Amino acid sequence: MSKMIPVEGHKDLFRDENTNAIVNQDTVAYENYIALRNRNKSKQEQLDDMKNEINELKSLLNDLASKITS
Repeated sequence: MSKMIPVEGHKDLFRDENTNAIVNQDTVAYENYIALRNRNKSKQEQLDDMKNEINELKSLLNDLASKITS
């Protein structure tokens, strides 16, 4: 396992000695990010479902209107 060197001025950031990558070890912030991402994904899925339902209703109304006028 490589050594993690603290980044000056940032309590949760560390530099991996082998890869030179900066790693954020703030698990609470990460968990909050994941929760927010999942909520946004859920909201987007709900919006997509509503859009599909509206398009289906539009199609049904167009079919009904064309049957009435013909």
